[in-house]
Amino acid sequence: MVSSAGTFEAGFFQFENSQDQYFCIWYKNISPKTTVWVANRDAPVKNSTAFFTLTEQGVPVILDASGSVVWSSNSSRTAKIPVMQLLDSGNLVVQDGNNTKDLLWESFDYPGDTFLAGMKLRTNFETGPFRFLTSWRNAEDPGFGEFSYHIDAHGYPQLVTTKGEILISRGGSWTGYAFTGVSWRRMLRLVNFSLEINDKEIIYQYRTLEAETITRLVISPSGYVQRLLWSGGSQSWEILSTRPMDQCEYYSFCDVNSLCNVTNSPKICTCLDGFEPKFYEKWSSQDWSGGCVRRVNLSCDGDRFRKYTGMKLPDTSSSWYNESLSLEKCEDLCLKNCSCTAFANIDPSGGGCLLWFGDITDLSTHTDQGQDIYMRLEASELDHGGSNQSLNSKNIAGIIVSIVFLVVVLGLAIYMKRKKLAKREVLKIFHWKYKREKEDLELSTIFDFSTISAATNNFSPSNILGEGGFGPVYKGILKDGQEIAVKRLAKTSEQGAEQFKNEVMLMAKLQHRNLVKLHGCSIHQEERLLIYEYMPNRSLDYFVFGLKSHTMKTMALHFALSCYRVRLQIIDGIARGLLYLHQDSRLRIIHRDLKASNILLDNDMNPKISDFGLARTFGGDQAEANTNRVMGTYGYMPPEYALHGHFSIKSDVFSFGVMVMEIISGKKNRNFHDSEHQLNLLSHAWRLWIEEKPVELIDEVLDYPTTPLEVLRCIHVGLLCVQQTPQNRPNMSSVVLMLNGEKVLPEPSPPGFYTGTTQFPIQAESSSRSCGDRSQNEVTVSLLQPR
Repeated sequence: MVSSAGTFEAGFFQFENSQDQYFCIWYKNISPKTTVWVANRDAPVKNSTAFFTLTEQGVPVILDASGSVVWSSNSSRTAKIPVMQLLDSGNLVVQDGNNTKDLLWESFDYPGDTFLAGMKLRTNFETGPFRFLTSWRNAEDPGFGEFSYHIDAHGYPQLVTTKGEILISRGGSWTGYAFTGVSWRRMLRLVNFSLEINDKEIIYQYRTLEAETITRLVISPSGYVQRLLWSGGSQSWEILSTRPMDQCEYYSFCDVNSLCNVTNSPKICTCLDGFEPKFYEKWSSQDWSGGCVRRVNLSCDGDRFRKYTGMKLPDTSSSWYNESLSLEKCEDLCLKNCSCTAFANIDPSGGGCLLWFGDITDLSTHTDQGQDIYMRLEASELDHGGSNQSLNSKNIAGIIVSIVFLVVVLGLAIYMKRKKLAKREVLKIFHWKYKREKEDLELSTIFDFSTISAATNNFSPSNILGEGGFGPVYKGILKDGQEIAVKRLAKTSEQGAEQFKNEVMLMAKLQHRNLVKLHGCSIHQEERLLIYEYMPNRSLDYFVFGLKSHTMKTMALHFALSCYRVRLQIIDGIARGLLYLHQDSRLRIIHRDLKASNILLDNDMNPKISDFGLARTFGGDQAEANTNRVMGTYGYMPPEYALHGHFSIKSDVFSFGVMVMEIISGKKNRNFHDSEHQLNLLSHAWRLWIEEKPVELIDEVLDYPTTPLEVLRCIHVGLLCVQQTPQNRPNMSSVVLMLNGEKVLPEPSPPGFYTGTTQFPIQAESSSRSCGDRSQNEVTVSLLQPR
């Protein structure tokens, strides 16, 4: 087949040193033959008598000599008079002879390793599947290779190259006319790209600007992405650009919270202002692993921002965005959320808002299209010096600054001394009050610091059970042989004296089989220790998300968790523990930091909720509250809390629903990546639910029965718990009844943070009215079955 202007040809082709036949499209007048599309990439024909044709319904197929189908387009649309045509764009299309404007199938919808002008890569949130370029296996084998080039729709859209699910190169986020990490000065005169974002899909299109130019984009078997221009004079392909273009990409990202300067060769990573290397020894030998950590933890209320100019914006896969907010509104929104670590405009000209949460990854300088980004720092880490003064002004200012500096240093020294003394005094007062209320708190022991130090072998690193933002947890053995777990709050921990006191006061008053037991505490100078019962089976996330060792014990426990009934027992136990906190305890308590790592397992695999440092108590009929300091774990926080600081018992219900999905699927919500549909775990579960395929969510290691009704019921309950609107979520008393089959299940609505829309889910105005025991959208579903 030949296109009307003679630009492209299509037919069977045999690659050098191979007997396999492939149906391909190539440039007609370019030598050597340059293939741009292959139909049967993974289904080569072994003889020369195969042929490419249309079925009576208009479906393109390749048949071998016996008439057997070797390859099919699997087109679902049919035509009464099917017509196939090779267009001058290189697009092979099937049309209905009665309506040639309606394309029933086109090769452009199934790109290979080449991106041609007019081609679109679509990311449809509702229907999928997503389109992306995939490399060949090698120069003579067009089968699907390891590398793909596509738009990552997690967070704000960005251009990425991946090897399997491993990110190896980023083109950066979309600015409105280009990607922030791409330097294509010359190429932008010849070709152009567009990105359309709407509620249903993202469309990335490649367009040629000059009519006579022949350009293409190719991802090679080694993962390089090249943009090429056909040079008629030299009769060869000229490389316009190659990605990766600098030292900071392709298997060599600078690690978290660091900056790569592309002008350096070899690559040099430096820590951002206010950060320092996590492993100094490695950095001295130019090993950037481990990245950087903050010198001073964020205080939330006293934080400010450092401006960086000319930057390729960092990884946006965990970002939030709004295309209409101004920079001032963006800054204000970031300041109100303690988890927000940076913000920037989407458009370099000043439009839109991008927020980052947690560590910053892959930040580098950019000479062509760099943007401004504002990094969050504790106020004391900011440098207030200017850089645009005249020489005389600088001399005068230098004297003033020196004087001010001495005054500030002296004042800071006095302030820090007073702060340290005040902190010790607070601890002393707390210690006295704690002793006075010992009987009322029903706490068995206030431990001497030396006793705990001896029990943990002077806090030996070999005794560490785990570590979080608060500090390490050690295993200890008291003199009487009792095993304990000791949480040692780090001096730089965000969990300060108030949270420490909060946890002690709460845990001493709570007694339930699904809550971890607090044996006591210890205070020595600035040291704060919490002593818990020892849980030999560690935390839930350790077993559900994969083991790190293969001892007989851990293998046996992992085998236990492969039994679906054990996981259902864990889900039920967590639900009963939450019901106790919300309804049956002396106080109504909202945990605010429920996650798999805060669920501990005893010898019988019974779950116990731990870590009450962020918990809040409600009295009387109070059921909800607001805070300006959002604290918790990103991925488990509901939308209304993450963005607006509004929390209630329904906040814990949302976190519980996330854990249900994680326990059933064996996948982490934050780390889940659906390469086919670009969905997070909650959205993936919702897609499977509405497609009536919830069984596909179940962890493949589970030995569930042929009809896993109990497991499917858990998925149903989990989706009810993670609904975006708090009023639609059931309370924990209803959840316990639902899990045990004693309550009918309503149909769920889409979950919070549903990535089927490009906007961050904003919580609708909430009602102060409690939902009670019955859901507002109750329906008569009494039995859940797979369909």
